[in-house]
Amino acid sequence: MRFSHLMLIPVLALTGAAARADGLADLKAALERLQEPAPLKVSLDSNVWHRNGEGKDADETNGQAAVAIEDGPRGMQLSYSREMLAKLDAEATAVARNPNAKTPTLNAAREFSPTDLRPMISAASSLSHMLEKSSLLTEKADVYQGKPARVLTFAQSIDAVSDRDRKYVKEFEGRVHVWIAADGTPLASRITQSFYGRAFIVVTFEAKNEESSVYALAGTRLVAVRKESRNTASGAGEKSDQKIVKTLQIL
Repeated sequence: MRFSHLMLIPVLALTGAAARADGLADLKAALERLQEPAPLKVSLDSNVWHRNGEGKDADETNGQAAVAIEDGPRGMQLSYSREMLAKLDAEATAVARNPNAKTPTLNAAREFSPTDLRPMISAASSLSHMLEKSSLLTEKADVYQGKPARVLTFAQSIDAVSDRDRKYVKEFEGRVHVWIAADGTPLASRITQSFYGRAFIVVTFEAKNEESSVYALAGTRLVAVRKESRNTASGAGEKSDQKIVKTLQIL
């Protein structure tokens, strides 16, 4: 059978589309491109809600803190407003007088450690490290905020759990979903993890983590402008629930 030139056109078009459909390669190239340490100035708000226990005996706290961040040749520098420092000092004084005093602002400010901040201001590097221990499951066409996108779904291995914790974990399931633009730039991600394990022979526990991030570009740097984390755990007759929302504004 002979094929005419007109018959080959749709075949070649499909071949070209398939060649461009390697979302993983596009994502990796974008993450490599967006790791340049361009100078950055941002403000970051942290809202933390935490509840221990259930019913009328539950202990619940809700706190908010803010910090300004500058990342450049001198490294990452944090600055707090006078108002924020006054709140932190007041809560520290309250705890010194009463160990049971509530510390909502201090709890929220604990989210400003370098290990918590770097994934937001250097999101490409953080996402690259996470995908190193994940394997691609599917790639599908999707829509994100009304625009065409692709969503890549990865399976996380037990290697995502630290060696110290892994010895207690009997069952683990992790999924990573990353939405990307046509050029591979990450638009958003969602991570879900579930754990089941046993410690000290008789103590069983369950835990679930979910983290959603929204990304934006600050020059040649990928940043997370919003990150929402939800963690629940139960074991030994206790239950805890925590929600953390961080929002970043580029200055």
